Formats: sequence, structure tokens, C-alpha cells
Amino acid sequence: MASNLLDSPIIQFTILLTVIFTVPPIFERLRIPGLVGLLVAGVVLGQNGLKFLDTNSETVKLLSDIGKVYLMFVAGLEIDLGQFRKTKNRSIVFGFLTFLVPLIAGIAVGRLFNFGWNASVLIGSLLASHTLLAYPIVSRLGVVMNEAVTVTVGATIFTDTGALLVLAICVGIHGGEFTVLNLVTLLGGLAIYSVIVLFGFDWAGKEFFRRSGDEQSNQFLFILLALFLASVGAQIVGVEKIVGAFLAGLAVNDVVGRSPVKEKIEFIGSVLFIPCFFVDMGLLINIPAFIQTLSSIWLTVVIVVALISSKFIAALIAKLIYRYNNAEMLTMWSLSLPQVAATLAASLVAYQTLNPAGERLISEGVLNSVIVLMLVTSIMGPLITARFAALLQMPQTDFETESLSNWWESSEGQPVENTQDIFTVAVPIYNPNTQRYLIEMAALIAQHESGRILPLAITKAHVHMDDPQLGISLEQSQQRLKLAREISQEFDVKVSTAIRIDDDIALAISRTSREQNTSLIIMGWSRTTGLRARLFGNVIDRVFWSSHCPVAVTRLVNSPKTIQRIIVPIGDLRPQTISAWRFAEMLADVNKAEVVLLHVSNSKTPSNLVEQFTIQLSEIVAKSQLQVNTKIQIIIDDDVAKSIVREAQAFDLAVLRSVRYRTTGGLAVSQVTTQVIEELTGSIVLLGEAHL
Repeated sequence: MASNLLDSPIIQFTILLTVIFTVPPIFERLRIPGLVGLLVAGVVLGQNGLKFLDTNSETVKLLSDIGKVYLMFVAGLEIDLGQFRKTKNRSIVFGFLTFLVPLIAGIAVGRLFNFGWNASVLIGSLLASHTLLAYPIVSRLGVVMNEAVTVTVGATIFTDTGALLVLAICVGIHGGEFTVLNLVTLLGGLAIYSVIVLFGFDWAGKEFFRRSGDEQSNQFLFILLALFLASVGAQIVGVEKIVGAFLAGLAVNDVVGRSPVKEKIEFIGSVLFIPCFFVDMGLLINIPAFIQTLSSIWLTVVIVVALISSKFIAALIAKLIYRYNNAEMLTMWSLSLPQVAATLAASLVAYQTLNPAGERLISEGVLNSVIVLMLVTSIMGPLITARFAALLQMPQTDFETESLSNWWESSEGQPVENTQDIFTVAVPIYNPNTQRYLIEMAALIAQHESGRILPLAITKAHVHMDDPQLGISLEQSQQRLKLAREISQEFDVKVSTAIRIDDDIALAISRTSREQNTSLIIMGWSRTTGLRARLFGNVIDRVFWSSHCPVAVTRLVNSPKTIQRIIVPIGDLRPQTISAWRFAEMLADVNKAEVVLLHVSNSKTPSNLVEQFTIQLSEIVAKSQLQVNTKIQIIIDDDVAKSIVREAQAFDLAVLRSVRYRTTGGLAVSQVTTQVIEELTGSIVLLGEAHL
């Protein structure tokens, strides 16, 4: 009876949801990746443990299959094609090296343990790809524009595509009689299919997004449909569906960009389908058999050593060819080490592929070895990256050609548009209790630029425009705008008010700001915790995504007129980070206040690099056209957030930059920024860049 109950799809799904909800946070508190916890849960709950879950059940099969294709889709979606184009030639060379050397090493391992040539080549392809698991680390350190990083990111396209191509051929050969004609037919079909997906889906996606406007639900469904159509198409031409999923991710990469739709796509995968895939991988692990088979243990050791050494050799050759320094070489090596997305998905496909005689393409020992390889490299890679990426230098030419006279300029150094227009600060207002400080902040900035402010009241639309409730809302909006005009008169700045009736508050703010050609949007947000604090509320988050100009989200505990000391944490020297200082500088110039630029450096960072950073920052400050008392403070501490919080207590305002990055697990806001916001009790401005 109990067994029959556990076989119920609803019960299986409930168990999976419980595991996904409870296990990863427990492991992350122990500083172990949450995905490892899902694998362990699969081992414990599988047929070699408590027997609560069965990898052969329809529920687990379906969710795991979706998770497998979703994982490869996200891998294609997360590749930065812009960075790849900047260093295309070097990315191709390093991609070829970091693909070919591990491929040869894997083939040698397979032959050493008496696997056939087809299985050996497949093992080599499993080692050839890599997952950019440590990319958030280089993003947080501000070194993503270093050539060694951009080359490694670009190489991911080559390694993942090559590994999946080899997988498709090996699976085809293992499936039955495979002649040269069959191989040519497969490669021809794959080439035609790839062109259709990469160019056809890209064109169709851009057309659909252009015609659908802001209908995010339909855009989301279109991207999902593209994913599964590509997966089905891959099976039709005779290759594995994860090949189609990866190509679909590359195809719609430019279409979704950094839009909210991309966030939703990755969110649904990271919270449900991808975790189900990792639980299923755990269900396949046979711990007793793995321990009993000594040869499997030796196979695991040799595979791990082969992967680590071959990736190192590839990075070393790249260093010799392009004359990279040791820190750049070791960063390239560590970034290309983790074997997660393509490796796990391909290994599961190979393990489940049977020939007419019922033999698997790779053995259980190889599958177990790949899982151990994933655990070792997913821990080892980010640790090495954190150690050596901190030693990387940013290209000095970034600021020699950068025009920073106006802080609201884009990263190309060109104003957003229409520089002859008056500098306009849009201020969406809703809460009368916080309205005064918001208007004061906007007025001070507008006063500095001899501009104007645009208080904006949004009224939720009703089905009928003669609805009495709509009339009441409009009257309340008029009262708020009247108060905004009165406050603005204290600063002697021009005021233009606007009321907008709209179903979507965030888009109403972005659209009105674009229509009025605003230079800055200033918004307020209340102190919240948990997930909402991470995403800064739905409205604010969507304004960040859709706005054409910078957005300053404020939490003001005192009048901006009283601000005399402003602290600006500077983690890197990218133009977007310098914008936070420009904002602080304008406010300080009006109030005759002091600005302190705080840089917290890791204790392992060499003193010469810290000194070089300080010199570069001093040169940027010296270019300022404003006579503001600006000081640079350097602190050596491994806990960046606590250092910022400690120093900021003595200041009236902290100006932070919204640093957002993505991981295989979805969207994350910089942990440093989040911790500072949660622990600081004073006034904060969080500056988000325009979507460019």
C-alpha cells in the first residue's frame, strides 16, 4: 500500500518540491553548493537509499528531461555574445585549445581503461566543455573586461558546441550500424538544422518581440516554445535534444537581452526543472557499487587528474601564444575548470543510450566519475578564481578614451540623446510621507544642472474611464503634485508635473520618462527583507530593466539638504561604477559637502596593484570639472560588506551601484550590496544604469 502511494505522480512531485525547497539552503549554510545537496538527496531518497523516488517513474523522467534541456538552454542563453565578438579570434584559439587538449586526454583515459574508441572519444568530449560557474566572482571583482576573462567567456561557445557535436556523432555510432554515408547525412542534417535554429529563431524572435510590445507573458511562452521546438527538431534530424536546446539558447540570446523576460525564463528553470535534473542524477548514483569497484575509484582519480592537468596545459599554451601573465593564465584555467552544465547533461544522455545489444555508451563507473568530477571542479574552480582574479589588471585605455564630463552618459561616452534639451529629473510620487525628501533630492540635482524636475503621479487604470474610484485617485494625484510644486519652489527650480493613467506602474514611469527625455529617475523604496529586498520590489526592478536613463533608488532618513558627508564604495573602475561617484559629486557640489571614495581591497592583493588602483582612481578624480572636496580611502579587509557598513556609519549618505549578475541558479543581486543595504541605518542611494 505504501509503495503504491509513493508511486503516485502527485506524491513524487511533492517529494521533489520538498527536497528542492529544504535541502539547498541547508548545504549553502555549510558553505557547500546547493546543487551538491540535491545530488546527495537523490542518493538518499533513491533505490539505493530510502526508495522514496525512482528514476524510472514518469514524473521524475519528465521533470528531469525538461531540466536537462533547460540546463543547456540556459547555458546558451548566458553566453555573452558581445564579449565574444570583441575577442573573437583569441576566443576561438583558446576554445580550440581548451577543447582539443582535454579531448585527447579523455581519449587516452578511455583507452587506458580498455573502453572502445567510440566510448573513449565520448569521455574526451565530456572533459572538453566547461561551465562559467565562477563568472559571478570576476563580475564582483570588476575584472570582466580583462582580456583573459573575455577570451575564456567567448571560448565557452566553441567548447560547448564542439562537445555536443561529438556527443551527437558518438550517440549515432553507438545506436546501430553507422556508415560513412550515415555520418555525412547526420552532419549535413545537423548543419542545416543549426542554420535554421540560429538564424531562423533569431529572426522570428526579434519580429515577435517587436510586434508583441510589452506582452511579457506571450514573450515568455514564445521563448519556451522555441526551446522545445528546437529540442524536438534535434531529435528529428537524429541528434540529442540537448544539442537543440543549447542552439536555441544561442539563437534567442540577442532577442531577450537583459530583459525581464530573460529573468523569468531563468527563474522557472532554476527553481524547479534544473533542480529536478540534479536530484535525478543523484538517483542514478550507486554508492555501494561505486565503493566496491576499485577500478571505478582509479578511473575517477585518473579522469579528475586528466581534466585538471589538460585544462591547465591549454591555459599555459594560450599564455605562451598571447603573452599573458601568470594571474591571467591561472584565471583562464580556473574559469574553464568547472564541469557542470554540458558535462552532466551529456553524460546522462550517454549513460541512457543503448545499442541494439542493450549495452550503454558509457558505464556506471564513468557516470559516477563525472559526478565526482563535477563536485571537485565546481568547488576548486571558484576558489582558484577568487584567489587569482583579484590580481588581474583592467585595461588602462578604458578611461583614456572615455568622456566622463557628464555622469549620465552611456558607456560609449555619448549622451543618451538630445543634449540640447534641459536636464530633467523624473520623480514618481505616491507616498506623501516620503515625498518631500524625494522632491528635495531631485531639486538639488536639477538645481546643480540648471534643469527641471518632473513630479509624476501614476493612477491605476480602470475598465471604465468614468469609474468614480478613478476620479478619486486622480484627485489624490493632483493633491500630491500640488505638494510637489510647493516643495520645488523652495529650491527655485523649474517644475513640470504629469499624471499618467496606466495598468502597469513600472512601464508608465519608463514611458513617461522617455517621452519627456529625462536624464535621471529618482525613486524611493521602503525597507524590506528577504526576496523582496534582493529584487528591490517588482516595480523598481522593472524600472531598472526598462528605463532609458539611470535610476536612483533612495532610502532617505534625513533631508538631502543636510547631507555634508557622502561615502561612495568603489569596487572597480568601470564607467558604470564611476557614475555613482559622479552622482555623489553633483550632490556634494550643491551642499558644499565632502565625498570619500572607499575601496576595500583583499588582503591577498599585492600592494603594487593596490597602489596602481589608487593612482588610476586619483587620475579620474583629477579630471573632474567640479571643485568638490574628494578623498580616497583604501582599506585592506577580506570582508568587503562589513568594512563598508563600518565606515559608512560616520557619513550622512552612502551612494551604491546596483551590481547584478546571473548564475546557473538564476538572478542574484550582489551579496555585498544586499548586505550593506540591510545593515546600514542611514540614507542610501542605489544607482542603476540604463539598459544599454
